Amino acid sequence: MITSDDKNYVMNTYGRYPLTLVKGNGTKAWDDKGNIYLDFVAGIAVNAFGHCYPAIVEAIKKQAETLIHCSNLYWNENQIELAKMIAENSFGDKVFFANSGAEANEGAIKLARKYASLKYGDKRYKVISAKNSFHGRTFGALTATGQEKYHKGFGPLLEGFKYVPYNDADALYSAIDDEVCAIMLEVIQGEGGIYEGNIEYLKTAREICDKNDILLIIDEVQTGIGRTGKLFAYEHYDITPDIMTVAKALGGGVPIGAIVAKEGVSVFKPGDHASTFGGNPLACAAGLAVMKEITKEGFLDDVLYKGEYFKDGLKGLKEKYSIIKDVRGKGLMIGCEINLDDAGDIVMNAMNKGLLINCVNHNVLRFVPPLIVTKEEIDTALIILDDVLQEMSL
Repeated sequence: MITSDDKNYVMNTYGRYPLTLVKGNGTKAWDDKGNIYLDFVAGIAVNAFGHCYPAIVEAIKKQAETLIHCSNLYWNENQIELAKMIAENSFGDKVFFANSGAEANEGAIKLARKYASLKYGDKRYKVISAKNSFHGRTFGALTATGQEKYHKGFGPLLEGFKYVPYNDADALYSAIDDEVCAIMLEVIQGEGGIYEGNIEYLKTAREICDKNDILLIIDEVQTGIGRTGKLFAYEHYDITPDIMTVAKALGGGVPIGAIVAKEGVSVFKPGDHASTFGGNPLACAAGLAVMKEITKEGFLDDVLYKGEYFKDGLKGLKEKYSIIKDVRGKGLMIGCEINLDDAGDIVMNAMNKGLLINCVNHNVLRFVPPLIVTKEEIDTALIILDDVLQEMSL
């Protein structure tokens, strides 16, 4: 009934797996038949503390009984407190709240153009982004995304964007002209296949921006809020952005996104940008609960340790099975590239054995488990993957 109603009433925008989840607790999820799964998708890097984490649930319940929404016509204590906590734990000074990563990226593009317009007039408006990037599916974010497969059928796209190969500093230099206002990059390309930016490349991007008064926008929608073992992934690379976008894990499952910017870059004035739902009391209550948990002493060190432990286990499988081409990533954002055109069968076979994973770019298995995952649960995932790969190699 559920699947037939879905086909009848829900737009056909998702290639869903044959699974209906009805309950979650910690790193586990249950389907409508009572089967239990170890969830290493975590809502696509959203459920940083797993399902129904007590501190987040309590914050949401308490706020839902008090004030869910009031609009941004009025002050909102939760919004102010969350903005302060993000600013004090990052490079940033000012925060704008949206509802998603795509919205945050749209706002970041607007902010960069407004900054350039105030200083140079309308001649500086172009944004350079990387090929194989992903920044969202609304029109500005879609145009910034450097993958043609997402553009197909939606042209003409917006003007003022150009793409350069990732990790190619020379290409960045060549793309700079008097019309560029910003460079927009992921420090780890998530949907593109878990490709890391090298430190020299990212430092070069920062230097180019400094020399040309161009803004560096770092998209941390997937990497931010502890996913890589640092609160924000830019911290691994000894660079500081001018603007950063975050979303996914910030609300622990409640929709929220944010633009974080330096004081001198934060040039929006009333009327320039807004969001009806952005930064509402409920979403910010969830965000505060997440930030309070994730900034506890030793938590992120533990994420780094477990990430290395998991990568070592996957590298062990790589030595055992030639089907594994590469293992890469930071913290608990790990990609495992497979020597196949499509890794979908591995995802399905793992699901049938009780492990939820997914693949990006067709042949890269993506592992983004809850940050509270244990070593024992990582071992269980590795055993299941070993079984799947062994069966496929027979």
